[in-house]
Amino acid sequence: MSKLKLIIQREYLTRVRKKSFIIGTLLAPVGLLVYFLVIVGLTKYQGGGEIRVAVFDEAKVVGTLPDDRGVRYLPSGQKTLEQLKTEVTGGQIDGVLRIPALGNLQQKELTVFYYSDNKLAPEKSELIERRVAKKLRDFKIDSLRLDRKSLETLDTNVSIDPEKITGEGEDDSKYTAGVGLAIGGIMAFIMFFMVMMYGQMVMRSVMEEKTNRIVEVMMSSVRPFQLMLGKIIGAGAVGLTQVVAWVVLSGAVVFLLPFIVDVDPQQMQPPVTAGQPAIDPEMAQGEALRIFSELAKQNWYLIIGSFIIFFLGGYFIYSSLFAAIGSAMGDDYGEGQALVLPITIPIILAFYIVAFVGVRNPDSGLMVFASLFPLFSPIAMPFRMAFNPPAWQIGLSLVLVVIAAFFFVWLAGRIYRVGILLYGKKVSFKEIGKWMFYR
Repeated sequence: MSKLKLIIQREYLTRVRKKSFIIGTLLAPVGLLVYFLVIVGLTKYQGGGEIRVAVFDEAKVVGTLPDDRGVRYLPSGQKTLEQLKTEVTGGQIDGVLRIPALGNLQQKELTVFYYSDNKLAPEKSELIERRVAKKLRDFKIDSLRLDRKSLETLDTNVSIDPEKITGEGEDDSKYTAGVGLAIGGIMAFIMFFMVMMYGQMVMRSVMEEKTNRIVEVMMSSVRPFQLMLGKIIGAGAVGLTQVVAWVVLSGAVVFLLPFIVDVDPQQMQPPVTAGQPAIDPEMAQGEALRIFSELAKQNWYLIIGSFIIFFLGGYFIYSSLFAAIGSAMGDDYGEGQALVLPITIPIILAFYIVAFVGVRNPDSGLMVFASLFPLFSPIAMPFRMAFNPPAWQIGLSLVLVVIAAFFFVWLAGRIYRVGILLYGKKVSFKEIGKWMFYR
């Protein structure tokens, strides 16, 4: 046990003290800060400047258009279309917007024409379309002598509020599915990212020591299984250290961000389309409070506790397989990609099952199978946890993933003990299969 502890300590300290680890850990929050600054800058950026557009209204229904973001509307006055085009070519204005006459009030499609030799940016094109559409809508309402308040009552927002028949437990709300989907998706993504990243870290560590022949010296005093297990635990501890540092530093960045830049919430919202009411701040605040209430209803002790077990189980399963493959690889990493592919396929497949099946129906037959199958469950079951699956499925999945972790670590150890001292030979899966039964 003392030898295993020394191996873990060596693996952990060797990697944590590297400049690449320290720089990478510190640069990630800085990158997050830069990312937020870029997003804020992009929301405030008005590319291309302001354009001056003369409105030639043949329909006589639009009237004066108020200036919009980056678009300044100018009345055509008594000028003809040809005169306005001449002003465009002379650089006095940037373009002419011709609005043809409406055939009748029942007309639902209308094409307006924009005359300019310069291309109209997609954003400004959408702004013009929405502005004209709103004016036409107002004209039709006035022409038909319709009551605007009565028209607003025609639109009804329908939402489903789930109710339990048996009365057991607390009723769900219309936010339950959305909140569960968000929690499950985040957990599945974290699991996918962590297992892939730190599992391959173990493989690279094994390959480095094998290539440098350091392992030959270490094998003289420790058993191969102890060496492999120490590397897996040590690399996992490095990963957890880095994640904790990222969480703490990223939290500090998010907390300090409002003090660094002035963010206008209105600029972060999408533009309002014609006929669509603006977002009521009080209503938005009420929606946020109900979402936080739904988050508080989640069984976080069960979700987080099970997530930790699934993370450790999934990490040991895949990192042990990566370690086994790393021991079988030679100096050429490119030639060993064929050995890595079968390990990454289950991880990617599990993520795709969650992304394409789980988001539609978390309790479908395929999702139930994926949440119980040990190679899929570290990603699939944490996703389903937010949707309150049956307790027996959670318990069975936990037991299976723990048993699978012990099995794959034992199996990888039998491959590792042979492959780690094998040099100069290209290994196939058939030969790796034989290593499992060597005495």
